[in-house]
Amino acid sequence: MTHLFTPLTLRGTHLRNRIMVAPMCQYSVEDQDGVPTDWHLVHLGAMARGGAGLVMAEATSVVPEGRISPQDTGIWSDEQAQAWQPITSFIASQSAVSAIQLAHAGNKASTYRSWSGSGSVPVEQGGWQTVGPSAESYPGLAAPVALSLDGISNVVMAFAAAARRSLDAGFDVVEVHAAHGYLLHQFLSPLSNDRTDAYGGDLTGRSRLLREVVEAVRAVWPEDRALLVRISATDWVDGGHDLNDSVVVAGWLRDLGVDLIDVSSGGVSPHQLIAPAPGYQVPLAARIRAEAGIPTAAVGMITEPAQAEQILADGSADLVAMARALLRDPQWPLRAAHELGVEVDWPPQLVRGRFR
Repeated sequence: MTHLFTPLTLRGTHLRNRIMVAPMCQYSVEDQDGVPTDWHLVHLGAMARGGAGLVMAEATSVVPEGRISPQDTGIWSDEQAQAWQPITSFIASQSAVSAIQLAHAGNKASTYRSWSGSGSVPVEQGGWQTVGPSAESYPGLAAPVALSLDGISNVVMAFAAAARRSLDAGFDVVEVHAAHGYLLHQFLSPLSNDRTDAYGGDLTGRSRLLREVVEAVRAVWPEDRALLVRISATDWVDGGHDLNDSVVVAGWLRDLGVDLIDVSSGGVSPHQLIAPAPGYQVPLAARIRAEAGIPTAAVGMITEPAQAEQILADGSADLVAMARALLRDPQWPLRAAHELGVEVDWPPQLVRGRFR
């Protein structure tokens, strides 16, 4: 048996293989109400049918003002939770595990989806006032309002309420989004957090909101179900949040009941210096796994079965999270099994197309 097709258990969550569908924003809600549509069913269902072990829905906002764009999915209402149910049901019918990424975009919210424009959406066109750790805006976007202590408390409660609704929606796993320059990352990074209260200053203060969110989510999420956190392991900017900080934070999150760190990077500053290459973020996942003593998912330009297999064989990560490769080929896991010489079950409707 290969490493890629060895099952993985996180708490009581059993994955048939180590292939994770990374959360991919689709910006395809039709009425700006956060309710997922048939597009989301087909998008996520195709990847479950294609053989992935863990199928994660896109960044899904815990409050209306936390959406990246007006077309984002949400999980702040019962209507949204009900609309997710057919999607999670279909994923389960394909023997895959469903997951949802709980998110708040902070001062990077209320923006146009990529094919509709750029910058902030004006209020008169359906946009809204954004919030952040301070009143400083991300370059090119509208100025946010600094969250008050009451506002911070409301964010924590919103994540917990979203986790409860995620359970009602049928999701098996939740992931807290603390990466890519969105709200929890904005608090975590010294580049975007200049607060002088308990939620700013040193790493303990800057990570306080993330830790409070994780505690609140873990308190309502069943003990037998896995909780993941996605982080940006480095800002790729001198003086920003870095890998040393991430190792420390990952250890704190482990002690709070997080089961796996989904390791990405960047997003908080336009001054980041990144040299993308195949597997360029894998060393970040490897170090966090080794030094914080917590399972990790590696992501970023992982495209070939042999490459994914080697990442796991090297002990760099416990899951490989894939995005663009699965957009191009939702049946990538079935092809990977064939190339690695592993027999896996195919949906009976697809057997005629099986590799020989």
